[in-house]
Amino acid sequence: MGCFTFIKVMMILFNLAIFLGGGTLLGVGIWVTVDEKSFLDIFGTLSSSILQVVNVSYFLIVIGSILLVIGFLGCYGAQKESKCLLMMFFSVVLIIFIAEVAAAVVALVYTGLAEMLLTSVVTPLLKEKYGEDDSLTHIWNVTMEEVHCCGLNNYTDFTNSTWYEKYRVYPEPCCKGMHPCNDTLAAQEEVQGCFDKILEEIRTNAGVVGGVAAGIAALEIAAMAVSMYLYCHLDQK
Repeated sequence: MGCFTFIKVMMILFNLAIFLGGGTLLGVGIWVTVDEKSFLDIFGTLSSSILQVVNVSYFLIVIGSILLVIGFLGCYGAQKESKCLLMMFFSVVLIIFIAEVAAAVVALVYTGLAEMLLTSVVTPLLKEKYGEDDSLTHIWNVTMEEVHCCGLNNYTDFTNSTWYEKYRVYPEPCCKGMHPCNDTLAAQEEVQGCFDKILEEIRTNAGVVGGVAAGIAALEIAAMAVSMYLYCHLDQK
């Protein structure tokens, strides 16, 4: 087996795995959209603490669709030896790589801006929907209990909320499970907000996060290099 044939086969297998992975994520995303409660009942305790600020169903559908497109372009392009599809594959991966680098830079430099934007979106949602929307309430309860945090910023996110007006107390995690969780006890316990807690966890595991990010970047660079190799050597066959 020549070098070109070997790389072509590896390209097909690699992108077939991406295609199948994308299809799986897309399927899960559709499942969450159709029957979110069952999904949360199964994976609630294992869910990431970021679920409450991202609509996980749309997130999975978008990511799954992107992986399906990438997998199809790479797999079918290599199998058919199509220069057009290979170039499209290279272009899509390059755009994603640039977007990831830009997002990483923005996340590092503008953490305060991200917090402000999240606060403007999530805090009103908590005040209006916590205790009313079963799915949102379940996600937040699991997150606050597992991460040991309260609200996005702190217990004041629930002040004058639908939940507080109805029960006249704050959620139990805001007082570390002590009763009754009123203003005085919540202020005394000073339970950290989930946003700061998540950032703290990310910083604590910066090596793991950085390693995963570096691994993904390396795979993307390798995929672009392989697709360009095949593209350039098709005319030499």
